[in-house]
Amino acid sequence: MRVLHGRSIHGGTSVVGRRVVGTLGAVALAATLLSGCGEDQEPPADADRTTSSPSPSATPEGSPSPEPSASAPSEEPGPSASPSESADEGSGDDSADGSDGAGDGSGAGDSKDDSKGDGDKGESQDGKGGKDDQGKGSKDDEPEEPDNIEYGEVSNRVGKLQQRLQDLGYFVSSVDKSYGGETQQAVFALQKAGGLYRDGVVGDATQAAADKGVVPKPQTSSGKVLEIDIDRQLVLAVENGKVVKVINASSGNGETYEAKGNTYTAYTPRGSFAVYREENRMYASGLELGDMWRPKFFTGGIAVHGSASVPAFPASHGCVRVSNGAMDWIWDTWGAPSGTPVVVY
Repeated sequence: MRVLHGRSIHGGTSVVGRRVVGTLGAVALAATLLSGCGEDQEPPADADRTTSSPSPSATPEGSPSPEPSASAPSEEPGPSASPSESADEGSGDDSADGSDGAGDGSGAGDSKDDSKGDGDKGESQDGKGGKDDQGKGSKDDEPEEPDNIEYGEVSNRVGKLQQRLQDLGYFVSSVDKSYGGETQQAVFALQKAGGLYRDGVVGDATQAAADKGVVPKPQTSSGKVLEIDIDRQLVLAVENGKVVKVINASSGNGETYEAKGNTYTAYTPRGSFAVYREENRMYASGLELGDMWRPKFFTGGIAVHGSASVPAFPASHGCVRVSNGAMDWIWDTWGAPSGTPVVVY
C-alpha cells in the first residue's frame, strides 16, 4: 500500500499505472519547459544570463498543478497567434485526488453506510412503515455539497469566494460564480501569500486565509512600484506602500537550457530596476524561444509578460509570467509605463 497526498491506494495495478503516467509526464515536461517564449535580445557574455518564459496558448483551461516537490510539473501548451486566458494544463501523477498538504484535500463524496437500508422495503428508521414512499425521497438520495471548492465548480459559494478575493486585491476581473482559470490563479496567489500548499483547492486552510484577509506586505513605501516576490512567486502592484493588486506569477526555474547554440541559466535577477521598454503586442523572442504577450522589459531581455501557462511554481526561462488578463490590467488599468520602478526580491 502507498500513501499519496494523505490517501491510501491499494492494488499493484493502480500504483504501476500512476508511476507510468508520472514518468511520461516528467519526460514531456523536460522537453516543453525549454521551448517557451524567450529573451528580447542576445544576453551579455556573463554566465548567468537568462531568458523569458513559454508563450500563450489557445489550450483550454486545465486543472490545478502541484509544486514540483509534490509531483512532476505539468506539460505547458505551445505558442498561438492570439492570447487566451488559461491555467497550466494537467498535473502530476499524484494530483488526481485534488488534495493538498495543508488539509485542503477533498474528502467528500464517500458513500453512506448501507446498514441503514435501501429504502425499497417501505420502512423508515423509526420503525414506522411507508414514510419513504410519500414522494419526498430519503435523505441519503440527496446529493451532498463537496467539502472543498475546486476547479470547475459553479455555485453561489464560488461567487462569494471570488468577491472576497477581489475585495482583498487578488486579481479577479469578474464575479461570475464559476471557478475557472482566473479564479484558480487568484487562489494560487492567496495560497502563496499564506504559505499554504499551492494546489488551487479551497479547503479549510485556504478558506481561513481568505476569511482572515491574508495579503502580502509590500517592500516599498512611496510611489508607484511593480514589486516581484521571487520567493513566493507573486507580482504586486503597489502605490505609496499599499498593495492594490496581487497577481500569481512564475519566474525562472533555475535550470540550464540551450538557444542558438549557447547555454544559459533560467534565472530571474533580483534588484531595483525600471521598465525601459514595452511592446504592446504579441512579441517574438529574440532567442526563438516563443512569444510574450505585451511584455514590459525591466533589465536586459527580462520582462514581465502575459502567458497562457502560469503554474504555481517557477517554470520560465527567466522572465516573469502572469496571466494574459492580469497583463492586460497592468497595461490598460494600472499603467506601469516606461520608467516605472520594478523591485525584485
